[in-house]
Amino acid sequence: MEELVISNSDSNSNCMLSVMIRRAVSSLLNSRPKKLEYAMDRIGEDGAKGGSIGSLVESLSLLEKYVRDAAEREETVNDVLVPMIEHSLKCKNSKHANQAMILLNWLLQDKSLFESLARNLANLINFKEDHYIALGWCILVRDLVDYDKSVVQHQMSGIRMRHHSLLMILCSSVPQLSLIVCNGSVLQNGFELPTRLALAAVDCILTLTQAIAKGSLGSKNDFERSRSSDVATSSEPTSTSSGKPRAKGKEQLDDLSISEMGMLLWENLEELIAVILKLNAWSRKSRPLHAEGAGLVLQWLQGVKTYYGCRDEAGSKVPNAGVLLVASCWKHYSMLLRLDDREILQNSTDLLDQYLSGIEFYSDVGTAEQTADSSSSSETIKFFLNCLALLLGRLDSNRLACVMLEHELRISDVLLSQFHCADVKVMDEAGCIFRLLFFKMTGGSVSSAEQMKTLLPKLFKLLDELDGASRAFTELIAEYCSITADFCCVQEVLKRLASGSSMQRRNAGDIISDVIKMFPDSNKELSESFMQDIANHLLDQLSGEDTLVRSHVAELLALIDPRFVLPSLVRLMCSSNESTPLADSYGITLVEVLKHHNQNFEAIGLLLDCLSSISQSQDHPRVSAKMVESLSNLDVDRVLQLIPEWSNSVKDWTPLISPLMENTFSQSSNATIIRFLSSISEHLADSADFVLGRVLLQAKSQKEIGRNVLSMGESKPDGNTDMILLQQMLFDRLCPLLIIKLLPLRVFDDLLSTVMYGRSLHPGVTLSSSFSEYDCIAAFLLNRALHEFEFDSVRKLAAELCGRIHPQVLFLVALSQLEGAIEMKDTLKIKACLFSVCTSLAIRGWDAVSHPVISKIVSALHSILFWPSTDGDEVSKAQHGCIDCLALMICAELQVPKPSQDSASASFSSRGSAASGRTVLSSVIDLFTNENVENELHSEVTRNCSPQMLIPSRLCMANVLISVCQKISEPGKKTFVKRTFPRLIPAIQESTDPHVRAAGIQVLFSSVYHLKSAILPYASDFLSLSLKSLRKGTDKEKMAAAKLMASLMASDGAVVERISEGLLDAQSALLDVATSDLSVEVREICRKLLGCLTS
Repeated sequence: MEELVISNSDSNSNCMLSVMIRRAVSSLLNSRPKKLEYAMDRIGEDGAKGGSIGSLVESLSLLEKYVRDAAEREETVNDVLVPMIEHSLKCKNSKHANQAMILLNWLLQDKSLFESLARNLANLINFKEDHYIALGWCILVRDLVDYDKSVVQHQMSGIRMRHHSLLMILCSSVPQLSLIVCNGSVLQNGFELPTRLALAAVDCILTLTQAIAKGSLGSKNDFERSRSSDVATSSEPTSTSSGKPRAKGKEQLDDLSISEMGMLLWENLEELIAVILKLNAWSRKSRPLHAEGAGLVLQWLQGVKTYYGCRDEAGSKVPNAGVLLVASCWKHYSMLLRLDDREILQNSTDLLDQYLSGIEFYSDVGTAEQTADSSSSSETIKFFLNCLALLLGRLDSNRLACVMLEHELRISDVLLSQFHCADVKVMDEAGCIFRLLFFKMTGGSVSSAEQMKTLLPKLFKLLDELDGASRAFTELIAEYCSITADFCCVQEVLKRLASGSSMQRRNAGDIISDVIKMFPDSNKELSESFMQDIANHLLDQLSGEDTLVRSHVAELLALIDPRFVLPSLVRLMCSSNESTPLADSYGITLVEVLKHHNQNFEAIGLLLDCLSSISQSQDHPRVSAKMVESLSNLDVDRVLQLIPEWSNSVKDWTPLISPLMENTFSQSSNATIIRFLSSISEHLADSADFVLGRVLLQAKSQKEIGRNVLSMGESKPDGNTDMILLQQMLFDRLCPLLIIKLLPLRVFDDLLSTVMYGRSLHPGVTLSSSFSEYDCIAAFLLNRALHEFEFDSVRKLAAELCGRIHPQVLFLVALSQLEGAIEMKDTLKIKACLFSVCTSLAIRGWDAVSHPVISKIVSALHSILFWPSTDGDEVSKAQHGCIDCLALMICAELQVPKPSQDSASASFSSRGSAASGRTVLSSVIDLFTNENVENELHSEVTRNCSPQMLIPSRLCMANVLISVCQKISEPGKKTFVKRTFPRLIPAIQESTDPHVRAAGIQVLFSSVYHLKSAILPYASDFLSLSLKSLRKGTDKEKMAAAKLMASLMASDGAVVERISEGLLDAQSALLDVATSDLSVEVREICRKLLGCLTS
């Protein structure tokens, strides 16, 4: 063959040369391996030209010269390497020798070509973006590194000779391979799956780093011996194309040290972590045990990097211990992590035996030593457990089933023995491997019943032995129960919870807790039945005597879905005897359940449904007598009284209040919900703006009712449908009012609340009588109370709630509405206003009566009392309201003012306590005694009437005083007596009207009966007045006097002692009346009193 002259300046020559090289490489790759090797041996011989062998020799010479020239010029040899890579990809699964490997081995024998060729090969993956070429590159490099496995029938002396140096150069491609791996996933059904290229890149990285790990753990002497033996096997010298013999003797050993190999592995630790992270993700779906093993290796690598890497960051060299640790463990991990390695599958039994034996040995060592060295034993056990998980996790289901059939007993014993280890991580790893092997061995299914029949006794035996079983072990049994829904297993656990030792109860409680948390929802019907059985058995244990068991059971029941617990627990609570240990146990459990679900309205809604069901069943008219008897033992109050305790545990009411309000409005006739809301009224008040806003929105959605609706109720409709509709309308209108009623008074005290009072109370705004026009709760209440057409129960409740409105708002509106109603003689509106004012006085006392407009309201009341009326008519009812209102005013003004009274109250207080008699009490006494009728609190009509015309009003004032005696609180009694009777007694004695005298004596009688010892200073006067009326009064006076005397005689000892001097006169008077009075009724009562005195 003519000598070729290659000129770099001639592009045509370069193109022709490239074509020639590709043809030459192609002919070499397509030749038979034996001929190729024979041609390599004939290079430089004279008879090598001609024939097929001569052609191969010429191609080899051309190839060598091309590679040598490229090395000298530092150019790439992609025209040589790319065809070799493509050829390797085609021959991947071929049983024959790989010609690319033979060619590379031949070229790498020349030291002058080695580094250039190796670096060209390493750089190819960094700059070539063709995925096909990258795939072939990974396969070729893997074969180069694993040369002793790739072509066993050929001597790879060139690769073997330069193997360590080759590894060092090829290792520079690990970061690029790692990038390919990280970007080589596709997402399918929520799982990551690898591409073909990513799989090849992973295996390439693992093969490279495994070889580096082995190299870093070897010795130079071993390497020299292996290299020398390889070189000695060649009997003939090889030649270059120029005819110069290629030396086959010893060459200088590569200047590589073991520590450099180890550091090379360490420098790629971050890439290894990234690769294992991907391996873990890829294996999760189809190989969960292998994924678990990869995860454990990942944690170990991260821990090593954190522990030893911090020293590297500080500027000091990584300790040899860290490098050697990574190398020694990675040699095994990389082998087990490789995805395409049939040798491991062939040796799986031997490897399994090695790992199990290692765990057994170091477990015995750790148990025997119990010293600081036991920590080292634990770390070694973790290593073997990781290897075990990777080995068994890479086996397919059939192969794994065969292995388990043969080694199941030993594997289970080895894994379960680790739960005696002091290292929690060892227990966790052993438990995880056990769970995946025996519970999820074949695609997530549980092992056969025969296997579990053998294993369960071991598990429970170990459970009874462990003092404080590890979370891994309790989760192990819990997962078995949850996967299989095996209630027999759960029953064994419940037995230990009920009657076991404290250690057994603690372990059993942890298991049940885990079962509840991890129970699957895949089989809904099965899971609900299974969980209901657990809940029922736990509820049964609440009746036990052991308080610790009951406490633990309560905690477990709180974890269960309330659907399985609350219905039975509520019924048990309602049927239990109050103040018994059993009732306390049910109560504690119920509160625990509610506390655990205190942000879940479904639990509260279920509780309300249970209580409502019990209440409605008790009230149902068609319930049988036997059922009524059983339901009568159910008391929902026992549950409702627990609600305040639960409510204090709720930190955020936002997710609960809105659905509670919706539930209340949708079931407006359900009294149980209202009672529940009243138990949490303080918490509702904290969200008053939201609650009231929702009430106002509901009220606005309701249409005003008309006369036709009320007339339908009066006509008593025949159809049940009409009656039901009418009742539902009534409940719908009552419901918003009932919610407002349960809110505390502080909600009404907030004058700045726009939802309560609108914008009418801002500074500088004058409040008018048209308050009902404002869009607020106060306006809503006034509308309901004062509307012409409304249900009586709704009107009364609304009027009562109007009494809670702040006096600064209410009394101005009430006065305006009252004056208008008096002018129109609208008794319906008058009664509503009176009820509101009376409620305000009863609730607020001094703060209400001290309001400046109270005098005008009193004057209005006096004018109503002057109206003519008959018993039972509407005017009479209104007048009774006026009497009660005046009485409540007197009771309120007799209270001690609060220190926090406002300026208006203080001002009125000074006026009301003045000697001018402008208090309500003085005005009432003035009118009764017919004195000071010009009092400004009296109406204009009263001041202009004759004495005879004032008698009905004077009788009303007596009724006011009687009502005061009935209503006044203990602190105000003495003040009332002191202010009233010094004027009242003389007035009764001096009165010429028998009706007034009889009414006055009735006041005295009521005072003795209700005020008790407070009337002591005037007891003798009362008796004297009684005796006088018995002797000279009318029949009505005599009856009143007899009652007064009877009350005095039956009063406190101090009162009886005070009147004792006059009892002889009383006996004489009674005797006279009892024998001579014309009235049978008077005689009869006097005889009884006389009998009491003489007995």
